[in-house]
Amino acid sequence: MKIAVLSDGAWGTALAMNLIDNGHEVVSWGPFPDYLDEMREKRENVRFLPGVKLPEALSFEADIGRAADGAGLLLLATPTQYLRGVLDKLKPHFDPQRHLLLDVAKGIEVDSRLLISEMVRQVLGPNRYAVLSGPSHAEEVSRRVPTAVVAASANPADAELVQQLFINDNFRVYTGSDVVGVELGGALKNVMAIAAGIIDGMKLGDNPKAALMTRGISEMGRLGELLGGKAQTFSGLSGIGDLIVTCTSGHSRNRHVGEELGRGKRLPEILSSMGMVVAEGVTTARGAYTLARRTGAETPIIDEIHAILYEDRNVPDAIRNLMSRSAKPE
Repeated sequence: MKIAVLSDGAWGTALAMNLIDNGHEVVSWGPFPDYLDEMREKRENVRFLPGVKLPEALSFEADIGRAADGAGLLLLATPTQYLRGVLDKLKPHFDPQRHLLLDVAKGIEVDSRLLISEMVRQVLGPNRYAVLSGPSHAEEVSRRVPTAVVAASANPADAELVQQLFINDNFRVYTGSDVVGVELGGALKNVMAIAAGIIDGMKLGDNPKAALMTRGISEMGRLGELLGGKAQTFSGLSGIGDLIVTCTSGHSRNRHVGEELGRGKRLPEILSSMGMVVAEGVTTARGAYTLARRTGAETPIIDEIHAILYEDRNVPDAIRNLMSRSAKPE
């Protein structure tokens, strides 16, 4: 199958490599033609996935219409806050009968508070849609480290198609139907990873991090159910699996933001030092906080991370607020 990867970032590139391993024709589109030329020339994504040699079979296309032409799968790997603009560019070339959309980004659109599936439906209308998520850092997938993820779609045949396109000896794909739960698991764990990074940056030890992750998955499930997800989804790869890897890995950009906050740095300084690398949890915290207020969900961790990022709350006060909440049964 011809597959168009709509992003020049690390995750889209790593998945493109996996698809080429499986014998598919893959074209990568990105918003910066000069950078596509650089990747084509150097056979390396220097900016986002340095040190990984790109296969000769991976092609690059600066025109989104030509990239989508003849493709059966459109892989949406653009960071959430930029995805609407990409969808607007794609719309004149989108064929709902031919194209299966596969989202691999993880976030909530800040202005609209929409999940990615909702944003895609708003821009493109009725469509075939699936989401792929789980504990899967691009740096490891690109080096063919054994990885397991889940592909979810309301249409079981589309979930199974994604499974067959991606699965191989290094990349195991399970299927599911809970699109909302899988999307929220991938999005909300980034907020928890900021909290885990704060604990690491302050060198508080193992006890608070274990407590944070355990209570964090409970909080994610509460909010997820109220938004239409299934509780059991948060016990799977896109929930607890992705939470564990993002809260513990040195590859995690969201954990890095938290570490720097825990060391006393200010958010603008941290984001400036990251350049074009995106930590989705920073913006997701705003969307998650609003959705929690809208649904009435109890989300103390999300609330405190939101206050640290956007209300100038200092970290020790946030920790004190969490630890001094009224006693209750687990």
